[in-house]
Amino acid sequence: MVSPPHEAMHRIFQHDPGLFSRVSRFLGVDIPKPTAATALPTDLTEASPVERRVDTLLRFETAEQGPFLLAIEAQGKKDPDKPASWAYYVAYLWTKYRLPTALLVVCQDYATAKWAQQPVTSGPAQMPALTLRPLVVGPHNMPVITEPDEARADLILASLAAITHAAEPVVNAILKALSTALRDAPEDIADPIVEFTAHGLGNRPAKHLWRNLVATDLSFYKSYISEEIRDEGREQGRVQQGAQDVLLVLEQRGFDVSDEVRTRITECGDPEVLRHWLARAVTAPSAEAVFEGE
Repeated sequence: MVSPPHEAMHRIFQHDPGLFSRVSRFLGVDIPKPTAATALPTDLTEASPVERRVDTLLRFETAEQGPFLLAIEAQGKKDPDKPASWAYYVAYLWTKYRLPTALLVVCQDYATAKWAQQPVTSGPAQMPALTLRPLVVGPHNMPVITEPDEARADLILASLAAITHAAEPVVNAILKALSTALRDAPEDIADPIVEFTAHGLGNRPAKHLWRNLVATDLSFYKSYISEEIRDEGREQGRVQQGAQDVLLVLEQRGFDVSDEVRTRITECGDPEVLRHWLARAVTAPSAEAVFEGE
């Protein structure tokens, strides 16, 4: 199954195809500003049992150089089979559409980005029939956007910056700047960015900060992921309050609450269990007796 970060790393370009022309300056590539962009079918399967599907495929129109294709791949780790697949994508698209074709690979860690940007040649060293040179986006070249005004100037780029730096400590500052900038954005603009960012962070620790920021700073948004984030925040708040209630009753009854008992109560994440302990705490002969029979 494709992971949420994988989806976010390439779908963000589907949402805003013009993002590529803004990103290209960080890649040292002079790409003309597109006058139009169209998302094309991503299925590259031929009449063979092998299915081949690129993550995202865009067609750009430019006034200076005419049309070109951009295949976008999200890559979460090194994969020795990928370069051959990428070469196939580029060659197939060039053959099918008869248009110049570029490949952009989006990564979330330095090691994968360094691996992905290495040129790969299909033939022997003295006969390089086809050489693949992907453009690579990752934490090594994406901007670190930590000021709300800078994030506000390009919300989609700020979201991509957070996604590509998801594993870096600096992501916290990027997320804070982005959430602040989104306060002023219309709901129809902010909601997709909230979702892209949440999916792009995956299960990394920064996801908790983003969920808290959205729950507090962006509480008026109604998107699915925003509601999910707020629900999780409310549930966490109920759990914390439940643990505090149990401890308060035990302390008010004059019991000496050991570190072991306190840790067990505060680390419990089940509100039903905490309610059960609270009922016991009212009549239990000791703090430890709250857990009797468990």
